[in-house]
Amino acid sequence: MTSKNKKEWLDKTVRPVEKRFPGRHKVFDTRSGIQTEVSYTPEDLRDFDYSKKLSYPGEFPYTRGIQPNMYRGRLWTMRQYSGFASPEESNRRYRFLLDQGQNGLSVAFDLPTQVGYDSDHEMALGEVGKAGVPVASLADMEMLFDGIPLGDVTTSMTINATASIMLAMYIAVGRKQGLSPSALGGTIQNDILKEYIARGTYIFPPKPSMRLVTDVFRYCGENVPKWNTISISGYHMSEAGATAVQELAFTFANAIAYVQAAIDSGMNVDDFAGRLSFFFVAQSNFFEEIGKYRAARRMWANIMRNRFGAKNPRSWMLRFHTQTAGVSLTAQQPDNNVVRTTIQALAAVLGGTQSLHTNARDEALALPTQEAAELALRTQQIIAYESGVDDSVDPLAGSYYVESLTDTIEEKANAYIQLIDDMGGALPALEQGYQMSEIHKSAFQLQREIEEKKRIVVGVNRYQSEAPSIEKLQHIDPNETKKQIERLNKVRQERDDSSVRSALAHLEEVALGDSNTVPAILKCVEVYTTVGEISDVFRGVFGMQREFTPF
Repeated sequence: MTSKNKKEWLDKTVRPVEKRFPGRHKVFDTRSGIQTEVSYTPEDLRDFDYSKKLSYPGEFPYTRGIQPNMYRGRLWTMRQYSGFASPEESNRRYRFLLDQGQNGLSVAFDLPTQVGYDSDHEMALGEVGKAGVPVASLADMEMLFDGIPLGDVTTSMTINATASIMLAMYIAVGRKQGLSPSALGGTIQNDILKEYIARGTYIFPPKPSMRLVTDVFRYCGENVPKWNTISISGYHMSEAGATAVQELAFTFANAIAYVQAAIDSGMNVDDFAGRLSFFFVAQSNFFEEIGKYRAARRMWANIMRNRFGAKNPRSWMLRFHTQTAGVSLTAQQPDNNVVRTTIQALAAVLGGTQSLHTNARDEALALPTQEAAELALRTQQIIAYESGVDDSVDPLAGSYYVESLTDTIEEKANAYIQLIDDMGGALPALEQGYQMSEIHKSAFQLQREIEEKKRIVVGVNRYQSEAPSIEKLQHIDPNETKKQIERLNKVRQERDDSSVRSALAHLEEVALGDSNTVPAILKCVEVYTTVGEISDVFRGVFGMQREFTPF
């Protein structure tokens, strides 16, 4: 006899089977604590309003995608994150990836560049070129993009505290290639709030840091209209331990703070909102990640239209880049990472990402080799050209499970945002250590579940084996660091010191006032003032944020 409703089916059909065959001892919930039902039916979507919750692709609230035809019109941008050793070595890797079919660049900078020190500073010792490419002056940026026409590619730069300096250098390189700033396309991460929460590469206190962020908004709105002025990142919070719900909530709370800061500085929301972009992780919980991306689009559309009163539909559209989860990669049985990355990349595509980076199999051990980077790119290309998953827009729409997950993630994330609003917003909550504390709790809970084998990580807490090590790993040649410092010394010797002093004096004057800092930074960059020298001016005016921790 067919059951009349879900409860009757559970009582009469499911429970007797569960008593006879108890099944796996497994945690049947997502990382966000969302319980996963045995099965989903229309009863799990009571009062579901298609026009309100979904509508059609390309229409508000954009749950199903920001473009009506999505990947049928244009595939996502395949943007492999890369940078290491030196500008020369990184340039060779970029050229290789472009030759292999990558259609966007993504620049990783080394730690000294991220925190505003030149390659020969004592604080840079041992870190030059290790986590990314070192860029100390315009000469390095010129070499980094040598032979790469900036008018033909878009470039994403993962840089925050020194974001406006790197943007100025990119503009200067474009000018040397004969390009107007208006012809340049790309993204600067420029998301300082998540640095305080999860990543740590901040320099200055929050208030002047927020000024530098909004200065980029205004400058690009007037001069670099194709540029995405910020990539508001949940990725790094997820890597630190945030759940999918926390990733959305804390990212959007930060986004709300940026939008409000720009409005408070006198900008009209529709003049800058269309160039805001986001950066999310793709974790391994396949359906939760898909639900997360769909919920994110709907949340942002409502935040911009209803909270900030944006009138331009472009201001309502959530555009985001995705990177597969670095934290999910394991040093044990590294070939397994190819499978993990494929599942994660597929979730990002089915969730409607605009661009994607796929991690390489060896990244739990070192920066990726050229061969590993190529395989990671091929993973995207096989999904794009062989799987057929991109033939239809939002093909999982209408799945009782996916729609239920999407609704639940949205509801839980909005509850977090309300709590943060009640604290006064993202920055006051940050000052109380709220976001960091919540992330730490989630990270601890996950680690405990792994240790207790409630969550299985193949090759780590189950199915271990004496797997052979990877024979070839990427190593940084110490001679590259030596060459980098020699190039920096040569720049200092050959530049016009009086022009440098004048540019730095002007920058200090601007920093002490309230004018936009970007034009003054650009003047410094063009006379080969270094990242460290520019950052030192700001350190002198703004001070330094020594620590930002809830403990």
